[in-house]
Amino acid sequence: MVTSLRIGIAGAGVLGRLAAWQLARLGHQVSVFDPAEGPGPSFDGQGAAGFTAAGMLSPLAELDAAETDVAERGWHSIERWAQITQELARLHHRPPHFDREGSLMVAHGADLGAARRVLSRIETGARQWPQQPQALTPTALQALEPALHGSAGPLHAWLLPGEGAICTVGTLKALQATAPGVQWHWQHRVEALSAGQLSSISPDHPEPQAHAFDCVMDLRGTGARASTPVRGVRGEVIWLHAPGVALRRPVRLLHPRHRVYIVPRPGDVFVVGASEIESEDRSAVSLRSAVELMAAAHSVIPALAEARILRLDTNLRPALPDNRPEIHTEPGLIRINGLYRHGWLLAPSLLDEALSRAGLGA
Repeated sequence: MVTSLRIGIAGAGVLGRLAAWQLARLGHQVSVFDPAEGPGPSFDGQGAAGFTAAGMLSPLAELDAAETDVAERGWHSIERWAQITQELARLHHRPPHFDREGSLMVAHGADLGAARRVLSRIETGARQWPQQPQALTPTALQALEPALHGSAGPLHAWLLPGEGAICTVGTLKALQATAPGVQWHWQHRVEALSAGQLSSISPDHPEPQAHAFDCVMDLRGTGARASTPVRGVRGEVIWLHAPGVALRRPVRLLHPRHRVYIVPRPGDVFVVGASEIESEDRSAVSLRSAVELMAAAHSVIPALAEARILRLDTNLRPALPDNRPEIHTEPGLIRINGLYRHGWLLAPSLLDEALSRAGLGA
């Protein structure tokens, strides 16, 4: 029988909500503190970065610039997301979308050299797994994704089997709504924390209020800057509504300057974004970025020409100096940070390991 512990969580992003959901289901008394106005997305560059993320689950594709252990964690996380979203579908009236039908990498003919260099790095890192990039002929690509074709000639394409995508907004909402008995303290900014204790301020209590717990989890991402050397890495996305345009798999366009991705969402929605920008600017999307992202998407899915722009969104991903995630555990305290651009890909794996180290796992 699990001993019920009092657990305080700082941060209600993907890690914070997933931790609260898992721990509450194990019978622990969980309280979550976050400066956001409420559980929904704000789309103003200030809320949880998990809402802005496109939700690609791409262990193979990330081998272009990440170590093999990131991919190994990613495969673990994909299995866990399959289990978690299946349970959320049972518990929530609006189950979040999740699939793992693979993803696609495409390149225009003029960019084939740059694309082959990326594929070479991926193939080198992926030797230990059965999943390998598979080159597609134009006919095979047409059969898989009829909407994908280059505006200036046939596309070069590769299928990355086993990769997937998850609806980030729907999953964050469902995790919060189905976490049993969790106390959600919105508009509470954590000012300091240590083993077994955190202090927060809120509109009702402008002076720091101390809260005692058996264990405290610091899952604040860039909000943990006071206690860890985290920096923000800017991400920009555009939400498009394109009824009648069918795309089943996430797509990455390989280009010498850009790594543009296009991710389909339920309701004829497409999320278009760029992988990373080394800046802590939270301002709105620039004209140049918007034009480049939409032109890149249109160049491989010409039918997006009549899409309507729903939203332009920016946010900061939390990164440590080495761009690698970090887990710290000590009696009464757990810290996880540095998920960088791999937040949804790494969150279940990092959380499982941290809870196991602390003796809080299932």
